[in-house]
Amino acid sequence: MKNLVVLVSGSGSNLQRIIDTIDSGEIRNAKISLVVADRDCYGLERAKNHNIDNVLIQRGKNFSSELSKMIPENTDLIVLAGFLSILKPEFCEKWNGKIINIHPALLPKFGGKGMWGHYVHNAVIEAKEKESGATVHFVTSGIDEGEAILQKSFEITENDTPETVAEKVHQIEYEIFPKAINKVLNNVPI
Repeated sequence: MKNLVVLVSGSGSNLQRIIDTIDSGEIRNAKISLVVADRDCYGLERAKNHNIDNVLIQRGKNFSSELSKMIPENTDLIVLAGFLSILKPEFCEKWNGKIINIHPALLPKFGGKGMWGHYVHNAVIEAKEKESGATVHFVTSGIDEGEAILQKSFEITENDTPETVAEKVHQIEYEIFPKAINKVLNNVPI
């Protein structure tokens, strides 16, 4: 059984999707051994509701070192699921190839510092992009610069707003995140 640690900052809807797809067998041979939040959020409640060990580590300059102490050595994959804090380079290097993130845009466009959630969707609409989507990628010390594991896009219509783009992106995240996790964990082709 492969061990996942999931990092969250918000409602934990992607965490819930991971839990559900582990339970259904879409993500094979896996369990979530720990959920870590960087702020008080509903993601922690979701973990508690599923009897998953969970911990809150307050954001700040010591976050990455505190997180390092909490991650079990037998962790196979660290999954950032709506996680907003920036991890220190030392942490990323220690877990190189074992940390993935989902980003609400088609990287390399609309990535980097400050590009999360509605900021991404607003930027996509303002740039008059023809498409958007989501990217699951490896985490490196460069923000949103790691190799893409899986991307999926959709066409933006003239009626789309940042809110409708956000809804469409979220549906794509639900679809591709479990596939990417399964690929990385179990070397399963997509």
